[in-house]
Amino acid sequence: MNNPRLPSRRPLADQRTFTSPACERLIDEIAATIADDELRWLFTNCLPNTLDTTVAFSRDVDGRPDTYVITGDIDAMWLRDSAAQVWPCLPLARDHADIRDLLAGVVRRQTACILLDPYANAFYREARLGEWRDDGTLMVPGVHERKWELDSPSYFLRLSHGYWRATDDLAPLDARWREAVRAVLRLLRTEQGGVPGRSPYLFTRPGSTDSLLNGGVGDPAKPCGLVRSAFRPSDDLCKLPYHVPSNAMASVALRETADLLDTLGDHADADEARAISREIVAALETHAVAHHPALGEIWAYEVDGHGSVCLMDDANIPSLLSLPYLGFCAKDDPRYLRTRAFCLGETNPYFFRGATGEGVGGPHAGLRTIWPLAVVMRALTAVEDAEILVCLRQLRATHAGTGFMHETFDVEDAARFTRPWFAWANTLFGELVATLHRERPHLLARPL
Repeated sequence: MNNPRLPSRRPLADQRTFTSPACERLIDEIAATIADDELRWLFTNCLPNTLDTTVAFSRDVDGRPDTYVITGDIDAMWLRDSAAQVWPCLPLARDHADIRDLLAGVVRRQTACILLDPYANAFYREARLGEWRDDGTLMVPGVHERKWELDSPSYFLRLSHGYWRATDDLAPLDARWREAVRAVLRLLRTEQGGVPGRSPYLFTRPGSTDSLLNGGVGDPAKPCGLVRSAFRPSDDLCKLPYHVPSNAMASVALRETADLLDTLGDHADADEARAISREIVAALETHAVAHHPALGEIWAYEVDGHGSVCLMDDANIPSLLSLPYLGFCAKDDPRYLRTRAFCLGETNPYFFRGATGEGVGGPHAGLRTIWPLAVVMRALTAVEDAEILVCLRQLRATHAGTGFMHETFDVEDAARFTRPWFAWANTLFGELVATLHRERPHLLARPL
């Protein structure tokens, strides 16, 4: 099936950081159904990129798995990225011990990260301080960056529940894991307060625009049931303190975690998780719905509880575009469809269109740049074959000959891209193709 004009861009077998025979068989199985040579090549490069290049797997003195997963060209483990990077492995976990151990190791490692500092977003493998040691916040050895982002613990909860559902294995969901979950619940209750000064969290960065206002405590927000966040999933500062997609994701993750806690017999924490989830959903309905003059009732991107709203969407996930993917609503939910139309049109200030195609960007990498993450998410949330095919063709046309996805590419020239090694984008693209193989195989069975 290989095209000699498109040689594999994967590392040699003995240079890969983790190899799973089951994953290799899955790649071969799906690749055999992809008629388009270039799409097949991209898939075989991208799906295993996390396993090939970013994993450090080991066992502790008791033989328990420990999996450290870097984001790619930055030698640190983000809770968000690492959870998303291994997510496509879940369907293989029940029947394949190597994948099960890999995933259990990520859950254990993320548990340790949460216990080290539940406010942090990115961590080192060892207890050291790195380039952000001088940030004006409580930096402890082992923390790479301490940007409080609500999506970070939500990804930890999501992966933990996903692992349990995929395997029925409770081994990594032990007393330390339950302690980490309780730490998350306490943090969410604190940040539900919304009022600067009541939270222990401060953040400033010398010489940077990343500093929170008001001496590092941030803008005021009216307590309303939503959970306050300092930074977006892009690691950029929030404009308004309540990030709506992150709250939506948290509401789902908390509800799912409550079911898991009940299974473990921890009914008090399960009740607390459900209570916070319900409060978030009610507050989203009350405070996060905006009226757009052309589209009508849509979800806002950020709010402050005082009535201010920020109308936009960002490519990083959770995003408004990703709400069905995260389980918050159905793909055909009317409010979501109106919001989706906003996200994918020029009413969204971070939607760009040019010679390379169209898509959602964000301020993190600058104007007039499109994120493949958002193009993939558009395909994953689409209901029409035609829209999915448009996304596949754009992804095939914008990898700039590298065989991999990137952080962003310029709307006029795909050869101008950022981050040549960004494992999350590669993995999510692989997840898209695997999803189509399972749900819409006819789209892969013909050349694009």
